[in-house]
Amino acid sequence: MGVLFLQWCDERFDFQATFLQCLAKHVPNIYSAEMDPLLEKQEEMVQAAILYPLERYLFGEDPETFLEKLQQSGTSQLCGKVFKGGETTYSCRDCAVDPTCVLCMDCFQNSIHKNHRYKMHSSTGGGFCDCGDTEAWKAGPVCTKHEPGASGSPKENSECQLNEEVMEHSRRVFPSVIKYIVDMLIWEEEKELPPELTIREKVDSYYCVLFNDEHHSYDHVIYSLQRALGCELSEAQLHTTAIDKEGRRAVKAGRYASCQEAKEEIKRHSENVSQRPLHVEVLHADVMAHQKFALRLGSWLNKLMSYSSDFRQIFCQICLKEETGSGKPCSISKLMLWDAKLHKGARKVLHELIFSSFFMEMEYKKHFAVEFVKYYKALQKEYISDDHDRVLSVTALSVQMFTVPTLARHLIEEQSVITTITETLLEVVPEYLDKNDKFNFQGYSQDKMNRVYAVIYDLRYVLISKPTVWTDRLRERFLEGFVSFLRILTCMQGMEEIKRQIGQHIEVDPDWEAAISIQMQLKNILLMFQEWCACDEELLLRAYKECHKAVMRCSTNSSRLREKTAFHLCGHTLESRPYRVSLDPVSIHLPLSRTLAGLHVRLSKTGSISRLHEFVSPEEFQVDLLVEYPLRCLVLVAQVAAEMWRRNGLSLISQVFYYQDVKCREEMYDKDIIMLQIGASLMDPNHFLLLILQRYELADAFRRIKPTKDQELIKQCNVLIEEMLQILIYVVGERYVPGVSNVTKEDVTMREIIHLLCIEPMAHSAITKSLPENENNETGLENVIDKVATFKKPGVSGHGVYELKDECLKDFNMFFYHYTKTQHSKAEHTQKKRRKQENRDEALPPPPPPDFCPAFSNVVRLLNCDVMMHILRTILQRAVELETHLWTEAMIQMVLHLLSLGLLEEKQQLQKSPEEEVTFDFYHKASRMGSSALNAVNILMLLEKLKRIPQLEAQKDMINWILQMFDTVKRMREKSSLTTVAATSVLEATKGDESSQDKEKAERKRKAEAARLHRQKIMAQMSALQRNFIETHKLLYENTSEAQGKEDAIMEEESMSSAIDYSRIALGPKRGPSVVEKEVLTCILCQEEQEVKLESAAMVLSACVQKSTALTQNRSRIVELSGDTLDPLFMHPDLPCGTHTGSCGHVMHATCWQKYFEAMQLNFRQRLHVEQIFDLENGEYLCPLCKSLCNTVIPIVPLQAQKINSEDAEAVAQILSLARWLEIILVRISGYSVKNAKEKQNALAFVNKGLGNSALEFNSILSFGVQSSAKYSSSIKEMLILFATTIYRVGLKVAPNEADHRIPMMTWSTCAFTIQCIENLLETEGKPLFGSLQNRQHSGLKALVQFAAAQRTTSPQVLIQKHLIRLLGVLLPNFKMEDTPSLLEVDMFHVLVGVVLSFPSLYWEDAVDLQPSSISSAYNHLYLFHLTTLAHITQIVISSAKESPTARSHDNSEEACSAQSFCREVCHQDIPGWLVWDCVKKGIMPYLRCAALFFHYLLGVSPPEELQQVSEEGQFKALCSYLSLPTNLFLLFQEYWDTVNPLLQRWCADPVVLSCLKGKSIAIRYPRKRNSLIELPEDYSCLLNQASQFRCPRSSDDEQKHPVLCLFCGAMLCSQNTCCQELVNGEELGACTSHALQCGAGVCMFLK
Repeated sequence: MGVLFLQWCDERFDFQATFLQCLAKHVPNIYSAEMDPLLEKQEEMVQAAILYPLERYLFGEDPETFLEKLQQSGTSQLCGKVFKGGETTYSCRDCAVDPTCVLCMDCFQNSIHKNHRYKMHSSTGGGFCDCGDTEAWKAGPVCTKHEPGASGSPKENSECQLNEEVMEHSRRVFPSVIKYIVDMLIWEEEKELPPELTIREKVDSYYCVLFNDEHHSYDHVIYSLQRALGCELSEAQLHTTAIDKEGRRAVKAGRYASCQEAKEEIKRHSENVSQRPLHVEVLHADVMAHQKFALRLGSWLNKLMSYSSDFRQIFCQICLKEETGSGKPCSISKLMLWDAKLHKGARKVLHELIFSSFFMEMEYKKHFAVEFVKYYKALQKEYISDDHDRVLSVTALSVQMFTVPTLARHLIEEQSVITTITETLLEVVPEYLDKNDKFNFQGYSQDKMNRVYAVIYDLRYVLISKPTVWTDRLRERFLEGFVSFLRILTCMQGMEEIKRQIGQHIEVDPDWEAAISIQMQLKNILLMFQEWCACDEELLLRAYKECHKAVMRCSTNSSRLREKTAFHLCGHTLESRPYRVSLDPVSIHLPLSRTLAGLHVRLSKTGSISRLHEFVSPEEFQVDLLVEYPLRCLVLVAQVAAEMWRRNGLSLISQVFYYQDVKCREEMYDKDIIMLQIGASLMDPNHFLLLILQRYELADAFRRIKPTKDQELIKQCNVLIEEMLQILIYVVGERYVPGVSNVTKEDVTMREIIHLLCIEPMAHSAITKSLPENENNETGLENVIDKVATFKKPGVSGHGVYELKDECLKDFNMFFYHYTKTQHSKAEHTQKKRRKQENRDEALPPPPPPDFCPAFSNVVRLLNCDVMMHILRTILQRAVELETHLWTEAMIQMVLHLLSLGLLEEKQQLQKSPEEEVTFDFYHKASRMGSSALNAVNILMLLEKLKRIPQLEAQKDMINWILQMFDTVKRMREKSSLTTVAATSVLEATKGDESSQDKEKAERKRKAEAARLHRQKIMAQMSALQRNFIETHKLLYENTSEAQGKEDAIMEEESMSSAIDYSRIALGPKRGPSVVEKEVLTCILCQEEQEVKLESAAMVLSACVQKSTALTQNRSRIVELSGDTLDPLFMHPDLPCGTHTGSCGHVMHATCWQKYFEAMQLNFRQRLHVEQIFDLENGEYLCPLCKSLCNTVIPIVPLQAQKINSEDAEAVAQILSLARWLEIILVRISGYSVKNAKEKQNALAFVNKGLGNSALEFNSILSFGVQSSAKYSSSIKEMLILFATTIYRVGLKVAPNEADHRIPMMTWSTCAFTIQCIENLLETEGKPLFGSLQNRQHSGLKALVQFAAAQRTTSPQVLIQKHLIRLLGVLLPNFKMEDTPSLLEVDMFHVLVGVVLSFPSLYWEDAVDLQPSSISSAYNHLYLFHLTTLAHITQIVISSAKESPTARSHDNSEEACSAQSFCREVCHQDIPGWLVWDCVKKGIMPYLRCAALFFHYLLGVSPPEELQQVSEEGQFKALCSYLSLPTNLFLLFQEYWDTVNPLLQRWCADPVVLSCLKGKSIAIRYPRKRNSLIELPEDYSCLLNQASQFRCPRSSDDEQKHPVLCLFCGAMLCSQNTCCQELVNGEELGACTSHALQCGAGVCMFLK
């Protein structure tokens, strides 16, 4: 290494030769093991042998020291972060120059933009952070991290300068390094290296290398490798993953012949599964090694570029340097041109190098852009023929250059970039041009079209920022580009013509998506071209001229063939070439005509239209030809609506939909309307209307020709008339386009929003989707929404909506041209309903439209021309004459709308100008007779007659409004020439108008009052009739009321007595009666009703049993579930993993359910190919009614009513104290043990364990009352066993075994755990303990507790007794065994449920099946509950003994004193009594609540009213009362002290308890902390940022994965990837499934 360093330092040595000699020596050795590379070792060798000496020479000192100095001296103002796939990027909607300007997360968080309106995106990869680029932002171009003077950045914009020696060394090193990288990356020889790298004898060592492509799937590649190489699946998967990630992989090493054979095999097998073979090459080991090292050098250079601007500049200079006289491209151009041939890994390194060097230096970015444009056509053609994603192509870098405004101007002026892009576009799709040079995309390739769109995007990028200053050169180059672009539009004008199908339906729908998709892609580009042209008057006129020429060329080519014919109507004649949309070819694609319409509007807006004649002479203009094609398109839409084209299939319907849809309409439908307005403004109005009638094929419909009797043709004709009238309304009335009238873009957006909100209130997102986006993807919604609407916040559910302000309702136009037919109907209905509610007439006249601009002022002449009057009069005449088949109500509506527009226009003109100057004489024409015939009538007379037609009742208000308007205009026309008289006349007219309106209001008011009085009169009559009936049947009513009174009195008396006797206590001698209701349930399958009885056939609830960690705080404690060894009798107090049973509450007969389940199994077996969403083999099914997931059924066991005789209870109370009860139990258990010879010694031990030698007999326990056990029907028993077995199987994850001794344990455990879950839920939601459960929860819990009580009868009683003895061992140390856990290691509620449900087994006798009586049960429950409560209080005190007291006033309450003395006795510590009492009261609350639920559902005793409300203090007292506890819980110890004291001593003597008391270990604290889902940040973007920074822990690359967030524990995981698969019980599971097993016992909730 030292020798190499000295050689490089010696100026006499040729650095390049020495450098290559060094590489030739070391590289093949370093990268020799390509099949199984040791990456860390390779990197160490590269650093030691090559990179360290190279850096040492380059820097002249230790590399680490030098680079650290550079790092501290500052970095560039440009951020330059290159985005990885999936990384979050931000674009400021207020400050970004265009939507492509984005910030990385760090820069955004440290910029002013985080307080602005912004958008977040997920990067596709390969983007670049624009922080520091002043051209990208209107404000705040630099974040606080990169601004000059910030920590870590230089004071000035320039970075630290390198010393001259380092720069000199760089100029020696960089050319050799760059040349080596370029040579090796574009090296094509598979077997040989360049001579300068060949220093040793060639060995026969080759690799068979497989390359990535996007054609073959993962499975295809794995299959091919397995078949060709005979490798294992895991090895094939490893190869495939590496190929996908890096782009290539050596899959076989060996001699040339064997590698060549493997290559052919892989190709052959891959061709079998796909139409094309995989790309495989055989490379010499040395070639492979050098290519790999070339990429490593590229990464080294990339890292170096980030340290200094000087490094970047030297690098860029060398890369751009061309070999003099060779004519070959420079180094960077060579790499760009070779990009499509490089594999994925090499492309990534190359692109990152370009980002870190050229794009960080503005001057060199310009030079790079020039090189890029120079080879643009070649690059795009390579990309289009390539199959890699765009993000991996060098062409994707265009966005980084073309969107920089100054660079875009430079490229347009100096490189004619617009022309280059448009020519490229034409050159890459020649196969889609037909014989007429029109595009035809039939049979197109979607993938290729997507690649063509990339060229269209580049055009958009170049045009995204309009220039502010125009130079002659820029103007010429732009116009040249525009003319070139017109060539593309010429190929689209009239493309994919269609002809109406007559007779037979079209067989195959033609492809239409590509043509519409290109229209969508070009929409914004067309708008941007028009905006650019509008920036400069000279340019606009010249562009208009060029566009007009292009349109005329297309029009004259296709319309020369036919001779003109004449069409006469109303004394007017039109000569035109015959054409029928229904017979001749027609196209919906007319981008040239529409571009011309856009330019014409901009001429009008800027006023440049006055100079148009200088560029296009009136003779050349030929407006009728310009109008022709857009008119044909509109007629096509009308005929499709009339169902004349239904045999042409769905493709045409889809095209018509997009033609009018918000995504396309700006440059399609809207421009066609504008072109008709241009025609109307420049043509004679009568001729224009004759042309429209002719094209709509309605010439005969408005002549006095006898119509056909064919109903279908009449219907078509009516629809066409409606469509034509609608277009006439739009041509005359739609003026909200800047240039058509003097409105702004804001006015246009406001009008759009008003009409959307007239349909219904809408959410922000719904409005946004219905508005067109501009070139910056903005709709302008936020700027105007507050002017026209108010935001109504969401309620409990749903979302907030905007509601239209009342003052904006006057702008509603029923015939708004962007309404669909559905929207039109809905808006009309909504507005009429609103007006009706406001007690106003239902007339919906058009709002007064804004005035046309001068260029369009002649459009209004359409309204009062002869042909228009003829059309209106004809339709009205048909309605009056009741020729029902020749008119529709919609037609009349439109005629009325046109009349309204004419009257409003005349009124507005009369208000602005003197009467004699107003030539618009709509009133005169409308009131004139249509002919001299005797029966001739004018429009006014026809309107009067229309009012009397019943079918037009809905239009009556509108007709009245028009007649009033006629009257108003008449008065204005008839005013005298004197000003004063004129003023009076106008005033009178207004008054007349107002007075007529007032009269109408008064009339409506009068009618409403009359209706009210009528209703009042009817109600009075009904009242009188009722009184009369009562009087007539007085006796009956008196008897009824007396009887009712008696009943009320009896009920009151009963309720009083029950209030005295009724006890709401669940335990002990004062236990209240069970409330048992007769249960009659309906089976959801057979719909038959059945009462639930013990002896009846079983009824069941559908249920789901599952493992749960919902209550634990320590998920790492989850037991490794080994079913054979796990003992589930005792639950750890942390509740690590319970078994939860839930039910949807739907009831079935057991037999019905079994049939249903069997039918499902049979169906599944017959449909093996159908994937099920549930595991039928594991007993899962969907509830037949609600479709919730279930895996078992709970048998419904009726509650057994139990009553206690108070006298007997008092008698027993005298005898049966806790001590006596314990002695009786001890003897009973000992007696059972004696029966078993094997356990005799144990029995004797029990007797002598401290409770004294009792002389009580074995059967003493029976003397306090027994009764025979309940007898269950065989059906119920069968279901008890089935459900118990399911709990055992699911809870322990073992195979079902009905005889397993753990089945009862699991039954009690699921009962206890489910109750704890429900209590937890109620507490979290702040609901009362009783009365707030949903029906399904109530039914499920009731069934579960009764099942748990009944299940004992299906197991051997000896087994139950064994479990009971083990459970009692926790409470009574006499029964303690080796495996009995300490007091602190068990959950007391689980113990309580276990001992209560298993205790009846002590009453079992060989001969008789007995169970305790009500009194026995009452005492058993009471003492068992008191014992577990005492133990739980002890748990709480011990675990809280170390709690540090908070500041609190001294508390001398009884409870505090008792607590303090108890703590001294047990813990031998002096802790404040109030603190102990506080801990106990809070800690015991969940236990008491669970116990109350358990005993309520077990015994059916009604709880106190206080437990049906939410009150903390009241709740505690009510719980104590219900459970027979004193409110001062420590009194329980005092009451039983003699009995409990020995137990306490034994409990506290346990080593675990002693350890806790001494502070050596920590016990579970009570109350246990309640779980909830993790807290998510309020700002969702924070979460997205967190996810975007996630990198898979098992993946070596930094590519974005698919992160998911566990909402239980907050862990971020890598989903949908093979990298994180784990082997669990021999099965490979993904990250989410394996995490769910660890975190949620198989159930987890993830946020994707």
